[in-house]
Amino acid sequence: MAHRFHKHKLLLDENFAPRFKFPRLNGLFDVKHLRDDLHKNGISDAQVYDLAVKLKRLIVTYNAKDFKALAPRSQDTGIIGISPNLSSQHIDKKLTALLVKSNEQVLQGTYTTLTSETDS
Repeated sequence: MAHRFHKHKLLLDENFAPRFKFPRLNGLFDVKHLRDDLHKNGISDAQVYDLAVKLKRLIVTYNAKDFKALAPRSQDTGIIGISPNLSSQHIDKKLTALLVKSNEQVLQGTYTTLTSETDS
């Protein structure tokens, strides 16, 4: 039985390119950028996490090492760590593929990583 599509809600960390750089992602999911959409640049990682919990959004970040420990704190958010070696085009493709095959619950309260072939 195929799983039902879930329109995930994402929060791009402030160090990410603007969301228009990710057309596939924006076409399928509810994407907000911390800096550009919510105007919350310069806040701490803990504040970003708390905001994501409040808004029930998955955090997408390059800053995985600082967020990884926060991931299991709440089932209202999750962390997706992105390799800095991925281009915006590859992030758009790989992140969209991950989210399309993920149901509503699977990424909540967890840390997930997307890497490039050059990462070891």
